[in-house]
Amino acid sequence: MAKRGRSGGRASGGSTAGVVEVPKGTRPDGPVEGVYYIDTGDCQLIADQDNSNGWLLKINGVMSSHIDLADPLFLDFEYMRWMAALIESRWPPKPKTGQPARLRGLHLGGGACSLARYFHAAYPDARQVVVELDGKLAEYVRGWFDLPKAPLLRLRVGEAREVTETLTPDTRDFIIRDVFAGSLTPRALTTAEFNEHIRRVLAPGGMYVVNSGDAPNLLNAREDAATIAASFEHTMIIADPAMLKGRRYGNMVMAGSDVPFDGDPQLARKLLGGAVPAHIWDDAQVRAFAAGSPVRHDPLASA
Repeated sequence: MAKRGRSGGRASGGSTAGVVEVPKGTRPDGPVEGVYYIDTGDCQLIADQDNSNGWLLKINGVMSSHIDLADPLFLDFEYMRWMAALIESRWPPKPKTGQPARLRGLHLGGGACSLARYFHAAYPDARQVVVELDGKLAEYVRGWFDLPKAPLLRLRVGEAREVTETLTPDTRDFIIRDVFAGSLTPRALTTAEFNEHIRRVLAPGGMYVVNSGDAPNLLNAREDAATIAASFEHTMIIADPAMLKGRRYGNMVMAGSDVPFDGDPQLARKLLGGAVPAHIWDDAQVRAFAAGSPVRHDPLASA
């Protein structure tokens, strides 16, 4: 059984002893431990010692993703479970009446496609696009893991902002931003101008969900929250109490929408029941948290 207490995938780490480099040009047919050359550096595939079906993926030395080959509904990283729970609270995968929603999702940042794989299992008719900057990594992930085929799940190689700017308006129910360069998201994906592209692509009632990593000073998280709050009428934050109090490095899940988050009590109970219990901040708490922090803008827009 995999450890269910991993709070996120952005802590730095070195290589694992005994893992060998895989020669360039190798084409994977199922997961094999090793260090693989990719377009942006290297990635390391590691067998999960606590789960015979589990695999961990590091990208340039940073833990990125976890996959359970036997159970796509198992998410090892807490922040991914929080994201999934939030989206499911708006669109229940097993509604009391009628059919589950045919969701249209956009994932900015691919990794091992853990969340895309999850949503395919929870919503079999979902249509999802994963945008991954590294084409070689996308090729490897297709070879390693049992990913749905297009049109259910398309892997699109490209830079997340450039791709988002080309998308048709009102065509996505949820958009997830989980893109990192080291410990932070590239600034171009955190500005008010980029959020306007997100709003344009989201359908009415849609949801923008981001993974915001930060150090205990929370300066990045406050700016992220201020920018999202300036762009969306309704916001929320999910995080564990230690992170909210600035006691450790970690992940906050932030979300914005044009319709209110309804304060679903089942969501609150679900978040408290995890290995790392999380709290929800409503819109008023998010805006209080962000008060006094600058809204990020593109360089030309702020000149």
